[in-house]
Amino acid sequence: MVFYHLVRFTFMKSLSIALILLLGLFGSYAFFAEKAPASPEKNIAGSLYRPAAYNTTGKASAAEPLRQEVTQAYIPEELTFAGERVPLEDYEVYERLDRELISISYRHSHTVRICKLANRWFSTIEPILEANGIPDDFKYLAVAESGLENVISPKNARGFWQFLKETGKSHGLEISGDVDERYHVEKSTEAAAKYLKTAFNKLNSWTTAAGGYNMGVKGISNQMERQQQGNYFDLYLNSETSRYVFRILAYKLLLSNPEKYGFQLGANDLYPPIPHTTVEVTGIVDIADFAHEHGTTYKHLKLLNQWLIGKSLKERKDKKKYTVKIPK
Repeated sequence: MVFYHLVRFTFMKSLSIALILLLGLFGSYAFFAEKAPASPEKNIAGSLYRPAAYNTTGKASAAEPLRQEVTQAYIPEELTFAGERVPLEDYEVYERLDRELISISYRHSHTVRICKLANRWFSTIEPILEANGIPDDFKYLAVAESGLENVISPKNARGFWQFLKETGKSHGLEISGDVDERYHVEKSTEAAAKYLKTAFNKLNSWTTAAGGYNMGVKGISNQMERQQQGNYFDLYLNSETSRYVFRILAYKLLLSNPEKYGFQLGANDLYPPIPHTTVEVTGIVDIADFAHEHGTTYKHLKLLNQWLIGKSLKERKDKKKYTVKIPK
């Protein structure tokens, strides 16, 4: 009997302790649940919804789905490149253009910057192309190549027109220890014009010449011979080259009419050309000293003359002259 009461007492004591612990755990959960922010809800399809927002009455309003207006990028019924017709009635041609337009139209931050930079640099590029007999549409090739910035590709092509070292040299650009004219906008545009004119003379098509700028004139000529086709749009090419001309066309459409693609930029939003004067030199002992002597900073002088890749410019044996831009 004593043993029975002892067991009963021990059981009741254990039960009481367990109840106390459970009550404590429940209270802690209620406290922290009240403090924690609500997680976004999900609908059956799994898309996230906003947490309930509070209106002016202080009461929670119903959760609303996140919304974004996405529309089809405009494609005209007729389109040309350098005066040559683009056969948009071919579904595959149409879809290649559609792909590039979608890509740049909805890559907002990148495309906004290009719109701004185009206002700065097209006025420099356009007259050089015209003077060399190159159609104006080729300014969009520079956009497709570099975004109008002095970038370096994984293959070490450089500048607005993305010349490889040997190709740049063979088209008249100086590339040395203290000078790299692939970064010289005017001179690299002249070199690109030479390349394109040679390509056109061999391929008899500006569109195919543009494709050759990406693939190489020999490469695209080999494909034309193998496939027995004389038109870029009828060639079966690698992914990069098959997209290349369409990226140029997409930039032509968008930069010709940014508002039509949703880019609302005023004149004051665009980057203006940088005012400057020029001086001729045969060498510069120290570019920082040279900058200060001309009333500017090393930074601003370098930004305007990115072809100067060293801290000085060595005088050449033939006393070659260089034109250096000085910001106003």
